[in-house]
Amino acid sequence: MHVTVVGTGYVGLVTGAGLADFGLQVVCVDKDEEKIETLRSGEIPFYEPGLKELVDKNVRAKRLDFSTDLAEAVRRSLVVFLAVGTPPAPDGGADLSQIREVVLKLADIVDEYKVVVTKSTVPVGTNRWIKRLFDEHKKNSIDIDVISNPEFLREGSAVKDFMWPNRVVIGGESAYAIAIVKDIYRPLYLIETPFVITNLETAELIKYASNAFLATKISFINEIANLCELVGADVHHVAKAMGLDGRIGPKFLHPGPGFGGSCFPKDIQALAKLARDRGYNLKIVEAVIEVNKDQRRRAVNKIVEMCGGEVTGKVIALLGLSFKPNTSDIREAPALTIVAELLAQGAKLKAYDPAAMEEFKRVFPPEKILYCDDPYQAAEGADCLVLVTEWNEFRYLDLSRLKDLLKSPRLVDLRNVYNPSRMKEMGFHYTGVGRG
Repeated sequence: MHVTVVGTGYVGLVTGAGLADFGLQVVCVDKDEEKIETLRSGEIPFYEPGLKELVDKNVRAKRLDFSTDLAEAVRRSLVVFLAVGTPPAPDGGADLSQIREVVLKLADIVDEYKVVVTKSTVPVGTNRWIKRLFDEHKKNSIDIDVISNPEFLREGSAVKDFMWPNRVVIGGESAYAIAIVKDIYRPLYLIETPFVITNLETAELIKYASNAFLATKISFINEIANLCELVGADVHHVAKAMGLDGRIGPKFLHPGPGFGGSCFPKDIQALAKLARDRGYNLKIVEAVIEVNKDQRRRAVNKIVEMCGGEVTGKVIALLGLSFKPNTSDIREAPALTIVAELLAQGAKLKAYDPAAMEEFKRVFPPEKILYCDDPYQAAEGADCLVLVTEWNEFRYLDLSRLKDLLKSPRLVDLRNVYNPSRMKEMGFHYTGVGRG
């Protein structure tokens, strides 16, 4: 089977490479000629563990190709996956302009039956809109079927999530189209992956509901962490005991400076707007959004307090800029808020991240931040060290060396990587999140 994947971002490229590894003939299409040339040269335009190896393997096997020619790719394909961006619109909803652009092109191109599979995260009702938009603009009497097949890829482990998913959701009305998409994912039957077959609206909402619930767990444990600081409790022990309850589970009960990334912030905003547009207020989701904003402000306050209530002229070193480890993605990263606030208060900043510094430089150029080669260069001469993203290489730093390099042994650990008692024994002024 020949398949076209439109869009070569995180979702599109992982989907294309994964489907090729299933044995399909896949063309990944993007209108960005520079990005396609980068991919053809063997380079991946973002950092994602294991993705380059998967892409290289399937390019060598001639199952995966890259192109800017949507018409030619679609002509050879039975199935077209939509994996373009749906960034937040000014009103908090999802900007569907890229979806619209592709569908209008398909309406002009398609001259025989196709299955259009929406991988992009879209609000409830979008897939029916895609079908109407196609039918209104198609050049002939050819029909298409539209399937909702939301992705559940975590940045930093996207390849694993695609090849060994927790579930596959397929929403649609055509039994024939559903059967085609199920056949695409046939290799996953061998590992007994659960399949959820449902209608379009339910499939669309499953994605938003899942992300909203995970974001809720993060904001909830952050609130509990804040309370722990006020009453002298340790959030790590609270979270561990909570997680041992099978009804709750341990995942996403890790306090920090708030969630970020390309999914959670925009998806819960879009879900809240979807509800408001229909006259309903998702009170829990609205609270999750507000708690997440507040948690970033609290992170800045911790840094200012550690510096004696004033950061003007102080040198502050940040470890980690990406929104989570194992990715170069800085979209909605807590570091963006922290950096902007500290600069506004007159701090001098140094920073190191294993993968995200080039991305960060596009927002904060080197004249605003001194970007360093390693954690120790960042720490040298700093008045305060802030651990923002819990990359593995930050878990076993040479603390004695850090203490000698710092102008003052102050550490704000926004990810609770280090033990407070141990840090204080070593002579550090230390604060974490919710550690009593």
